[in-house]
Amino acid sequence: MPKLSIIVPCKNEEASLPKLFASIKSQTFTDYEVIMADAHSTDASAKIATAAGVRVVEGGMPGPGRNKGALQAKGEILFFMDADVELPSPRFLSDVMREFDEKKADVATLQIRPMSDKMLDHVFHGLYNGYVKLTELVRPHAPGFCIIVRRHVHEGIKGFDEEVVFAEDMDYVQRAYKKGHSFRILQSHPIHASVRRFEKDGRFGIGIKYVFGELRMIVKGPFKKNPFDYEMGGDTHPKK
Repeated sequence: MPKLSIIVPCKNEEASLPKLFASIKSQTFTDYEVIMADAHSTDASAKIATAAGVRVVEGGMPGPGRNKGALQAKGEILFFMDADVELPSPRFLSDVMREFDEKKADVATLQIRPMSDKMLDHVFHGLYNGYVKLTELVRPHAPGFCIIVRRHVHEGIKGFDEEVVFAEDMDYVQRAYKKGHSFRILQSHPIHASVRRFEKDGRFGIGIKYVFGELRMIVKGPFKKNPFDYEMGGDTHPKK
């Protein structure tokens, strides 16, 4: 049985998957499996995954897709990623797994580095990294493209709440924290994340959504109805 199961929800990500899979294959840590939960892609995503030795299972929207992938996973630790992230170093998984164990974390995430040359993107992500570090021990936050969790914790909280349709990733780690599980932001490496949604929806618009979502969850709890339009998946030429 592998120690680690990497789970990637996917829909039409043929442009992004080769880079992700190449960055995973370059790792010095090899005790892992990769599962792609495919939400009925109409492009070559499934073929690309299969050719890379990735197990393809039926997926859905991000939360349900992650749950379906986790049901098929064999690892004792689950690492939820998205198709448009990349691992920055061949030692990434080795260092992250060692720190995860050394800190006795039950749930963890990493700092984010944008795959962008724009100063504004680095400022925005720097503010996010600072905020989540400040609230790490009182109100955990983790983006869905970078959540590391022990299998028994995932199963104990019954996975991602599939009734939550916005910020289901934050709801997930906060429910785990409220159950008494330890949460940490690991410092070994940042994860490299695409800024294509910023390019598509606008940086100001995304910032407003994040602030509104955080305040709304503090006051009223998780979203059971999505207040924003959301379309899962990539395109043939994702912007970086």
